[in-house]
Amino acid sequence: MDRRPGLSARLKLTLSYAGFLLLGGGLLLVVVWVFVLRWMRDVDAGAIQRRFGVVIVLGPDRSELLGGFYPAAAAAMGFLLLFGLLGGWFLSGRMLAPLTRIGDAARMASTGSLSHRIRLLGRKDEFRELADVFDAMLEQLESHVAEQRRFAANASHELRTPLAISQTLLDAARNDPARDQGELLERLHAVNTRAIDLTEALLLLSRTDRRSLTRDVVDLSLIAEEAAETLLPLAEQNRITLDVTGEKAHALGSEELILRLVTNLVQNAIVHNVPDGGTVTVHTESRHDASVLQVENTGRPVPRELVPTLTEPFQRGTQRTRTGEHAGVGLGLAIVHSIVRAHDGTLDLVPRPAGGLIVTIRLPRERAEVSQQARP
Repeated sequence: MDRRPGLSARLKLTLSYAGFLLLGGGLLLVVVWVFVLRWMRDVDAGAIQRRFGVVIVLGPDRSELLGGFYPAAAAAMGFLLLFGLLGGWFLSGRMLAPLTRIGDAARMASTGSLSHRIRLLGRKDEFRELADVFDAMLEQLESHVAEQRRFAANASHELRTPLAISQTLLDAARNDPARDQGELLERLHAVNTRAIDLTEALLLLSRTDRRSLTRDVVDLSLIAEEAAETLLPLAEQNRITLDVTGEKAHALGSEELILRLVTNLVQNAIVHNVPDGGTVTVHTESRHDASVLQVENTGRPVPRELVPTLTEPFQRGTQRTRTGEHAGVGLGLAIVHSIVRAHDGTLDLVPRPAGGLIVTIRLPRERAEVSQQARP
């Protein structure tokens, strides 16, 4: 916003320091005048001489003292004013130096340079705490921007792949009119379905990032049963045993998004499993501070160093793949992570020693239920 020019903070502090110094000096002079000069009495030298027979030699009387006091007081006030201005300008410059560095860093950040850090040295005070908070904000912002750039690049690549395949199939059909049209339509349908799934996943991911949710009371056990029933044909096709265990677990959140969360977890657990004879277990329980959903599956061993990257967009298991009937679009766990974060919950991924993964979701519970269980 446009603002009219005004005094700088350094000049204001300088004037404040000088003003307080003048005020203190003036009060000191007033005290001297009130308690020394004003109450000085003239001595009656003749009366003392007549009474005691001695001669008293008096110094200057009160009028002479006042006549000499005023110039000295004016000179002292002038010195205090000059000293206050110079000292205030120097001290305010020293005090405001960290703010100058913070302002320079903010201007650099506004131009798009997010790699600069202030890193103020010295013991902790208000300015250094502000600088540390600003550095942390810049670091998070730089990480977020880099993540968004990677996401945009990956999304563009993923969207370009089905479009390129469609273009290739159409060119082949145009160059070879005698080619089987049924096979062409089937492949185009599969490619188009994949592009639609990817677009819907991207829209869902952007929606959950905004955190515009309508929160209702949701039973995670019912959601788990619904997701398992939907994915049971896929489990049977892959010869995977799918079990749902546990108890009722009420959480506050969007039923639609939590259903998508559980569906993604169960689908990933089925797809990323052993070829034959694997298991997937979905367990729900209610704890004191949260409602818990746990999905455990068998499968190939997952390196621990790979676990933190599994929630990144377009990351699929141990390698990136873009083919396969149920390979997905690489946004399953990224969407899960985004939904959990939008519900103020937590997501934990732990590799099983024998292979596979244990995914634990904790969501905030219904407030009334929590307060009821907290009573003795």
